[in-house]
Amino acid sequence: MNVNSTPSVRRLDFHYIAMQAGFWAMFAAVCAYQTALLLGRGFSNSQVGLITALRCLAGIICQPLLGGFADRRPEVPLKVLVSGSLGISLLAGLYYLLRPDMSLWETAAVFLVIGGLEVSAYPLMDAMAIQFINDGVPIRYSLGRGVGSMSYAVVCILLGWIVGRWGVERTLILHTALVAAEIGLVLTFPTYRVRSAPAADAPKPQSALALLRGSPRFALTLAGVLLGMTGTLPFSNFLVNVVVSRGGTEAELGLALFLMAGFELPTGFFFQRLLRRYGSARLLLVSLVFCALKGAALLAAPAYWAVLLAQPLQILGYGLFTPASVYYVNESVPQADRVRGQTVMMVASNGLGGMLGSFLAGRTLDAGGANLMLACCTACCCAGALLCLAALRGNRQK
Repeated sequence: MNVNSTPSVRRLDFHYIAMQAGFWAMFAAVCAYQTALLLGRGFSNSQVGLITALRCLAGIICQPLLGGFADRRPEVPLKVLVSGSLGISLLAGLYYLLRPDMSLWETAAVFLVIGGLEVSAYPLMDAMAIQFINDGVPIRYSLGRGVGSMSYAVVCILLGWIVGRWGVERTLILHTALVAAEIGLVLTFPTYRVRSAPAADAPKPQSALALLRGSPRFALTLAGVLLGMTGTLPFSNFLVNVVVSRGGTEAELGLALFLMAGFELPTGFFFQRLLRRYGSARLLLVSLVFCALKGAALLAAPAYWAVLLAQPLQILGYGLFTPASVYYVNESVPQADRVRGQTVMMVASNGLGGMLGSFLAGRTLDAGGANLMLACCTACCCAGALLCLAALRGNRQK
């Protein structure tokens, strides 16, 4: 093991699980009700889609920059980068909380900071665990991700109660408190320290473009992920529109989000078994297939109760996608490029996928309502699954 004064495995494991729980609680507080919040501040569906797309665009720009800096400067602890990013985002969130009458472009600027620094910190937080895992420390990443989903689910229920009692603006207070708590968890996570510097002839990190050119099947998989997440992410970001269209209310959105995130938890318990048996590439394909099935189920839902019944598909959908994508990158790119690889994956999924999905959802909601949005998003999921299937078959024929 290449670390000095390595902390106990139990401490690393439980601390990382707590960090995952804290991150996804924080993420829920800012994203779960963002559409309802922005609509409540007087913006249209298209404007909400634009703001959300800009938040994702900021991640597209910042994630490769942060990942590239981390690869070039391994002596800088990742937790310093993560906590610094969250600290700046905390200030932006406070400004957003105190200014409910902000204009469209002021709001967009705040979401650019949150998307560029708060959400973009996640792949670096993944890398904090992967560093130890690659060194032989059995951190249970998939379980941590599952607990994070459960944390998201519990906060969604709390948010629904807050919205029903005090209104949607009060969700921002909870977000501020959770960001501060997550900064504390990140700062106290043990620092990974390499015993010796890399050899002079060790491979150097590549640029993102060079990485994609040198791994065409990885690039094809990323294209599939991009299309798949373009279709999948609106199922949560714009779930309020689906719930209302099926007879539910904004307060009842909390229960739908709770079930959506809660059904990601079981994946954390059996993911390692699935990974050993099927491999990360196959699991990525399965996750996109189930994302498409969920879109079809939501489209066919006749009432609010049917929206709730569609949520168990999350187990093998987005709940499977996140850990599978992390392990896929770790297995598919050279060791020197793993931090950058995680950021490229996040750019393709939550970055570009989130941006295009938000733009698509906003436009289709204004043009034809929730049903048109669900139909277009489901088609994107199917196209993404087909590209991942092509990449998987390419690997078999190699």
